[in-house]
Amino acid sequence: MRSTKKMAAGALAAALGVSTLAACGGKDDAAKSDGGTKSKSVTLVSHDSFAASDAVLKEFTARTGYTVKVLKSGDAGAALNQEILTKGSPRGDVFFGVDNTLLSRALDHGIFSPYEAKGLAAVPAAVQLDKGEHRVTPIDTGDICVNYDKKYFADKKLKPPSSFADLIKPEYKNLLVTENAATSSPGLGFLLGTAAQYGDDGWQNYWKKLKDNGVKVVDGWEQAYNQDFSGSAGGKKAKGERPLVVSYASSPPVEVLYAKPQPTEAPTGVATGTCFRQTEFAGLLKGAKNEAGGKALLDFLISKKFQEDMPLTMFVNPVVKDAKLPELFTKFGATVTETHDVAPEKISKNREQWVKTWSSLVLK
Repeated sequence: MRSTKKMAAGALAAALGVSTLAACGGKDDAAKSDGGTKSKSVTLVSHDSFAASDAVLKEFTARTGYTVKVLKSGDAGAALNQEILTKGSPRGDVFFGVDNTLLSRALDHGIFSPYEAKGLAAVPAAVQLDKGEHRVTPIDTGDICVNYDKKYFADKKLKPPSSFADLIKPEYKNLLVTENAATSSPGLGFLLGTAAQYGDDGWQNYWKKLKDNGVKVVDGWEQAYNQDFSGSAGGKKAKGERPLVVSYASSPPVEVLYAKPQPTEAPTGVATGTCFRQTEFAGLLKGAKNEAGGKALLDFLISKKFQEDMPLTMFVNPVVKDAKLPELFTKFGATVTETHDVAPEKISKNREQWVKTWSSLVLK
């Protein structure tokens, strides 16, 4: 699915010159407990955008005795593919980063062992897409939306687009860059959003019009946002020429947080009528060497401590009901009240054909 989630927000932080913590510990990986063979580390396999603060991972260690090793494996689609290939002999204990666009693929291949995480009662039923079997635990949500360069539109005295319909208007010709739906999570989410908006019989015609209006397609989020998009810090350095990009509703706060000095207004905005909601999950890998540690880590990922850390590390929304959002996240991020979504079972049934059709329409 993705070139990475999202979530991609960790990559955005990196593009702005900020390092995000990937793991802690390492020297005691082979430590023994009570004279047995129990490992004192637990390995989280993830896409490249996983991030957590030092203090939070150290608290997990203090609570459980386990240190966390994070094995980053490229974009989420690539990471999932590797776990499917190593099914039964996984590279780690927990996998984080599969979302609702590829969830059925992970479940159909049987890479997870069922586990009902402690604290799951505080997670809304709407995001518990495997509630009956608990093979995965929902961790966060994020909205894939078109972002725009405020300065460009102000200079041109042009109103930014706010909907899918706007993007095919002549005044926005040659302004949008999006990611390949076959290789990128945001790209696939954007495709699914158009399918939700225009239906099974209408989305193809919409993409024909979008292509005629000069949409640019690149392999992944990193290139689209940090090279081609004129509104991001990375795009400015790369002299990007596209003032519209498919990214996330939470991208503007990143541009503020890591800017020096911090601006009083985000330089980018969000077209809130173009959003598709993404839910990310984690699961205990079948054959995990440290099953107890993996279960403890899943419990921790939906603890209030970890959930309240995510907004300013991975720039995603917590799923736990009472988790508080930081002011910077709410002040500069877009509030999305309505998203264009597709039911998981419909994604499962149509994803491959939709991507194949999209590729033939847009990439040729």
